[in-house]
Amino acid sequence: MIQKPTGDASSAAAVAVPIPVLAVVGVGLIGGSLALSLKRSGVVGQVLGIGHDMPSIKKALELGIIDNIATFEQLAQADVIVVATPVSAFESVCRAIRPFLSPRSIVTDVCSTKQRVIDMARRALGDRIGLFVPGHPIAGAETSGPQAAQPFLFEQKQVILTPLSENNSDQIDRLRRLWEACGAAVSLMDAAEHDRLFAAVSHMPHFLSALYMYSLLNDNQTESKLKYAGSGFRDFTRIAAGAPVMWRDIFSSNRDCMLEEITRFQACLEQARQMLESGNNDAFEAWLTAAAQARRDWENSPS
Repeated sequence: MIQKPTGDASSAAAVAVPIPVLAVVGVGLIGGSLALSLKRSGVVGQVLGIGHDMPSIKKALELGIIDNIATFEQLAQADVIVVATPVSAFESVCRAIRPFLSPRSIVTDVCSTKQRVIDMARRALGDRIGLFVPGHPIAGAETSGPQAAQPFLFEQKQVILTPLSENNSDQIDRLRRLWEACGAAVSLMDAAEHDRLFAAVSHMPHFLSALYMYSLLNDNQTESKLKYAGSGFRDFTRIAAGAPVMWRDIFSSNRDCMLEEITRFQACLEQARQMLESGNNDAFEAWLTAAAQARRDWENSPS
């Protein structure tokens, strides 16, 4: 492990760590956890934080997640810039940072959808699009804000990079090493394939959890039902407590893939309903057995 610099931070960082200056735009759960993780592993010198919510960015400074509150102009100092905002803010942030990007900088993101984000980056960054390497860490929690940041959030987690044709191997390798320093395993993937896969295994589960929780609000026995809800209900609905703006943006930006998943799910739901209505217990048991086995196989898979 590379040791943290000692002595004068600004001069030592320039020679002692792979990332002398890291800038995080949006120091919440993911951006803050990345900063803490890189500080813990000793691969970052100085961390700059940028955010429109001043109480939040001051909290990040107070917690030691960032070393300085910065302006967009100061991004010229940054070697790596991580845009950790909701998708809805991504394009405007890219437009704001574009004039201050150094040719040596790498810009990356942590958004859960990639095709729309890439389109936004192309519009906003223009001829500097080659500095942008899209990324997606597969980690999170239902909590948010800098106070939710965790230095070990990415340990044994996956990170997907969806490089552009304009990126070079050095940029991709630098980002790979950045995430590996956080304890993550890094994979490369086509952006369209990424959005299809994560609509199924990430976005749709949250959609269903939130939908079910919302359905209880329209029930005249909501209070009684929630009173007796147990661990199964808690496990199933935990992710429904996630940040609404973030998940709104995810569903919206991956709309086509989400609609495909909803259509597929509706067909399965109707099939299950028909089995229940007809009293076809053998078919119902076979369906439940297949689902239970698939869940066990996934839990026990080496990946």
